Amino acid sequence: MAEQNGSIPRHVAIIMDGNGRWAKLRGRPRTVGHREGVKSVRAVVDECLRRGVKTLTIFAFSSENWQRPRSEVNILMELFMTALRGEVRRMKDNGVRLRIIGERGAFPEKLQRRIADAEALTAHNTALTLQVAANYGGRWDITQATRRLLADVQAGRLNPDLIDETTLAAYLSFSDVPDPDLFIRTGGEQRLSNFVLWQAAYSELYFTDVLWPDFNEVAFSAALDDFANRQRRFGRTSEQIESWVTFNDRSK
Repeated sequence: MAEQNGSIPRHVAIIMDGNGRWAKLRGRPRTVGHREGVKSVRAVVDECLRRGVKTLTIFAFSSENWQRPRSEVNILMELFMTALRGEVRRMKDNGVRLRIIGERGAFPEKLQRRIADAEALTAHNTALTLQVAANYGGRWDITQATRRLLADVQAGRLNPDLIDETTLAAYLSFSDVPDPDLFIRTGGEQRLSNFVLWQAAYSELYFTDVLWPDFNEVAFSAALDDFANRQRRFGRTSEQIESWVTFNDRSK
């Protein structure tokens, strides 16, 4: 178990893939899979709280998803509204802070208001930060960060000679939480799909064939346990990491 060696990821990012295929296998409309997928979100959130993960970022709706059939997009918007209404009180009671990342201006005004209300209600919770990426794309995130950075340069608030990776990262959608330690994609596909591109530079990648509606607490625990058995080197050698661990053990 991951708890035994203390290797719990601070931040987990998940592409929740496979809702449509899950429904198709059962002869049901794709939207049934999306509704079932909400239960998996709840299970993963509960497991994050139990295992001590501090940030969870889930890919709910990409900027490319607007290209899907209008009927499916409309139902996804309705499901988003329903989930916010049904889950926000539960999040509040369980110490979960909700944050929506992405370009929300494209959403209906009613949905934008509900997002703002849900974020305000849970703003002071500290047990877990749940970030829902909606109308989000990694390239969009880098582009909007660059645009805001350039505006500060033009206004004289930022010296261009001092711009480095840390400077740019501060303009991204969620600069106040650690980068994802673990990046999970369900559903059998093995690509990043324009999700947290900058922030996932050193994430451990975990791909599973499990379709999202079947990704329960057991499947999530398996991903966490797999992460616990990996050695993260960040450009260093295994020998350097092992020496550092030995030194810290002796210092205790």
